[in-house]
Amino acid sequence: MSSQLKFLSGSDIRQKFLDFYAQNGHQILPSASLVPEDPTVLLTIAGMLPFKPIFLGQRDRDFPRATTSQKCVRTNDIENVGRTARHHTFFEMLGNFSFGDYFKKEAIAWGWQISTEVFGLPPERLVVSVFREDDEAFAIWRDQIGIPAHRIMRMGEADNFWASGPTGPCGPCSEIYYDFHPERGDENIDLEDDTRFIEFYNLVFMEYNRDSDGNLTPLKNKNIDTGMGLERMAQILQQVPNNYETDLIFPIIQTAANIAGIDYAQSDEKTKTSLKVIGDHVRSVVHLIADGITASNIGRGYILRRLIRRVVRHGRLIGIAGEFTTQVAETAIALSEAVYTNVRERETQIKAELQREESRFLETLERGEKLLGEILAKQPQQISGKDAFTLYDTFGFPLELTQEIAEEQGLTVDIAGFEAEMEEQRKRSQDAHETIDLTVQGSLDQLAEHIHATEFLGYTEPKSIAKIEALLVAGKPVDSASAGAEVQVILDQTPFYAESGGQIGDRGYLTGDDLVIRIEDVQKESAMFVHFGKVERGILKVGETVTAQIDRACRRRAQANHTATHLLQAALKKIVDDSISQAGSLVAFDRLRFDFNCPRPVTADELQQIEDLINTWIAEAHDTQVDVMPIAEAKARGAVAMFGEKYGAEVRVIDVPGVSMELCGGTHVNNTAEIGLFKIVAETGIASGVRRIEAVAGPAVLEYLNVRDRVVRDLSDRFKVKPEEICDRITGLQSELKATQKQLDGVKAELAIAKSDQLIAQAETVGEFKILVANLGEGVDPDALKTAAERLQNKLGNSAVFLASVSSPDKVSLVAAFSPEVNKKGLQAGKFIGGIAKLCGGGGGGRPNLAQAGGRDASKLSEALETAKNQLVAGLK
Repeated sequence: MSSQLKFLSGSDIRQKFLDFYAQNGHQILPSASLVPEDPTVLLTIAGMLPFKPIFLGQRDRDFPRATTSQKCVRTNDIENVGRTARHHTFFEMLGNFSFGDYFKKEAIAWGWQISTEVFGLPPERLVVSVFREDDEAFAIWRDQIGIPAHRIMRMGEADNFWASGPTGPCGPCSEIYYDFHPERGDENIDLEDDTRFIEFYNLVFMEYNRDSDGNLTPLKNKNIDTGMGLERMAQILQQVPNNYETDLIFPIIQTAANIAGIDYAQSDEKTKTSLKVIGDHVRSVVHLIADGITASNIGRGYILRRLIRRVVRHGRLIGIAGEFTTQVAETAIALSEAVYTNVRERETQIKAELQREESRFLETLERGEKLLGEILAKQPQQISGKDAFTLYDTFGFPLELTQEIAEEQGLTVDIAGFEAEMEEQRKRSQDAHETIDLTVQGSLDQLAEHIHATEFLGYTEPKSIAKIEALLVAGKPVDSASAGAEVQVILDQTPFYAESGGQIGDRGYLTGDDLVIRIEDVQKESAMFVHFGKVERGILKVGETVTAQIDRACRRRAQANHTATHLLQAALKKIVDDSISQAGSLVAFDRLRFDFNCPRPVTADELQQIEDLINTWIAEAHDTQVDVMPIAEAKARGAVAMFGEKYGAEVRVIDVPGVSMELCGGTHVNNTAEIGLFKIVAETGIASGVRRIEAVAGPAVLEYLNVRDRVVRDLSDRFKVKPEEICDRITGLQSELKATQKQLDGVKAELAIAKSDQLIAQAETVGEFKILVANLGEGVDPDALKTAAERLQNKLGNSAVFLASVSSPDKVSLVAAFSPEVNKKGLQAGKFIGGIAKLCGGGGGGRPNLAQAGGRDASKLSEALETAKNQLVAGLK
């Protein structure tokens, strides 16, 4: 690489980019969370995503220009991570944005200036691309910037025309590429050759709107969306062969290499690939957990779990046998904490989540190795693609490891079959969330262009006069709706709270002259409040005025439950762990649910303390204070914010002085005494490291207690005891039942022994050995069968005993007991019984002298016993 380049650290590159655009009138904004505000997107996958509502015109811009360094996670190219020089799951996108302010001329000029003057890239090493029909951009690059025409490449729509989706905002792109090998000349330049060129800056000129017929019309406000890959620029300026060997990632790789006891520089490509995967994925998981995501089998949690498992798998591939993820995570945290402070603040949660997932997955890997052993035991000529994929997908077993083990056995793996299974999975789970759709689906999207944001009055007004701005039936806009119609109503202003922050939408009525619409739910779509209801009387028309009134009883219940949720979080922090953070909630009219990050169950004693403390706070009648203030001030005061939530410059703070202070847009009681009572109903685990408390508050407590009281009265009548004696009575019955069951088991064992003693005469002699294979009939449990087999083997001496019993129409129990002399002949009870059990659709194993197994097909028992006898005879001759 060129010696003209000046080395810059990743931190320097980030800061210089932001400073440059700040000097050119851009507001520096912090990175948004990896959990996006947009519900249609799973993770923040591009720098422009936090600005989607502004680009759509759904939210007013706070600044005409902005610049950010946005953390992003993409997993659509996860299989390429570590194999190419530039693919990542986690990356930082440096961007500058114009919201209807400047356009192509300025964006191109600044893009060139920062590339050549700020970062010092030699102009002769830069090549640009433009959309083939974008003569304007071509002319700017050629005539104003001075790039030779032969170094401006016209590209097709697939490469250089950005679209938000089938419809919506779109426009041409222009990209800047760095040339690693200018000595190859300017003839036949191929920008797809990633050994020579790397695209590091993409300028999107968002100037059209595409309709459903594919027609393009100019946007009223033309926008600029750019992205410069921090890792790519670091590779260029630090003159390393790939993004992974920059100071942004390589220290993580080095930590992993040290743990494995290997030298990265001296390693083969396979080992380097594993180290790169570890370096990339550890960055991802650290930031995902820091933003409040926990591992699970769905959604974001599944992505996190998959990335952690890939880290562990690749650790195994380079020889790391034990747990190591928390050590490499510490390096990733240290690299990021200066810019993303929450990674250090959440260090405990990050490491606890990693340790938990790694420990569990190591056990899973062991099960995968066992399954592979069973596959190899079938002695196939080739491991099928389906089996290899099951190992990979279900057990997280690397294809490479399956291949290595197969090769040791002289076998191959059906790679084509594996790839076919992989492709089928991709088709089934193509992540629609990993495309940025700037359109809100359906008719509401069309209406959003013509309707102003709904004004919410519900914090202070339970009733208001409102105008019908829009009306939908069956999802389509209509001018009117008659009695019986299910409708969606959009008002210019409303007292109805729309579902948000875990609190469900209000219920109530819209009324007018001979008109009644019952509202059952309210949802928020962008800035519009959509009221879902049914016309009970009259005809509802767009443009007319109605009286909107909430159901006050339902609102009071929701308020009590919502404030109780805040008290619950405060009590959990006080009694269980101050580091507890919210992972989700539900505030309904009849109940509340609170999900929180905690590595262990909350004990019964702690739950009682929490309940008592909350009821104490309720009885103390604390006033609730509501303030709106700058977010920095709220955080300085100690207000609790939910990880993953996106907050504006100003926030609403709910303060119960001395008890709880949280950022919250929900509705609350004026005084804690209005809650009445609080009762915990259940505490459960819902995902790894995530617990859930379900509770009731206010009038719902009385309803809950009434149901329990009826149950207690019924049990008291049935057992003929006082309510306080019910538990003792049940304990006594359980003890009696246990004793009876023990007696029954004893009788069954005696019966099995009695039956088995009668079989001694049936034993056959094979050389110096005695062989007994028999069916003890139905109803003999496995323990009794085992006792009988051991007794018979001892009585027969130098012998092999194989017994069976049918415990139900479709279940078989098997036991094999072999003497030491039988073992010396090469017969092992554990291995022997496993093969026989397969004939009955089951499996099992054990020690060389004693083993048990089960089966699911009793119809095959006779065949299995015959096979067992024949194999014993053959083996002992």
